Amino acid sequence: MTSPSAVGTRPAAIPVSETLPWLIGAVLVGLLIYYFIGIDEGATSVFGNSTAVHEFVHDARHFLGFPCH
Repeated sequence: MTSPSAVGTRPAAIPVSETLPWLIGAVLVGLLIYYFIGIDEGATSVFGNSTAVHEFVHDARHFLGFPCH
């Protein structure tokens, strides 16, 4: 049995123009996270020859199955 307030209601339509920036932002953040966890090796880093980022995400690399040594 449905409640009286739920009868005849429809979900609100959200225009693509409002969701597209959020989708693009989520994809960019996801790619950035993927780079730091999966690709950045420290020695071949885009951000210099620092292994700080590599060591910071080292355990996450192993947990996700990325080889790193």
